Amino acid sequence: MIVQALAFYVFAFIVMASGAMVVVSRNPVYSVLFLILAFFNAAALFVLIGAEFIAMILVIVYVGAVAVLFLFVVMMLDINITQLREGFLKYLPVGALIGVVLLAEILLALGVLGSHESPVAVLSQAGPQVLPIDNTRAIGRVLYTQYFYLFQVAGLVLLVAMIGAIVLTLRTRPGVRRQRVSEQLYRPKEEAVTVVKVPTRGGV
Repeated sequence: MIVQALAFYVFAFIVMASGAMVVVSRNPVYSVLFLILAFFNAAALFVLIGAEFIAMILVIVYVGAVAVLFLFVVMMLDINITQLREGFLKYLPVGALIGVVLLAEILLALGVLGSHESPVAVLSQAGPQVLPIDNTRAIGRVLYTQYFYLFQVAGLVLLVAMIGAIVLTLRTRPGVRRQRVSEQLYRPKEEAVTVVKVPTRGGV
């Protein structure tokens, strides 16, 4: 228990410090790197509570796709840092209000505000007692039995969205030369190779 508690405090401290550095860092690339560090430590916290499937999804989706995409976009775009800082004071009251609301919700969920007993603990006690089964297997059983058709429909929706995004962004512009692999592969030999007969001891 001491090792688990120590690991929890270490991972939680790194998550909080990384989240603060995401906001405070002046370099956007450093902000994305701190965001990736926060995702990794949040995944470690999920592993500590036995939600290894959520931890794996957090690493694969957020770190492997979203955060890396943010990093490439930030590195490729020419971001004007001075222009971004101009609106900081303008949106500071709204951001502070949202932060206060989120803090109040977290304290209410932990039982610090209102009742002395945590609502999360009450919900966990009121839940049905299930058999000891790992998190990934339980989600897989529910997903591929009860929600199998909805899962397939969600996959089709994502496929249609991907095809639509490709069709909308694939535009033919006049004057732009594009590589056509099929024409290169099936062109005749006469168009690709020119045979020149050079006499002996002569030049081309």
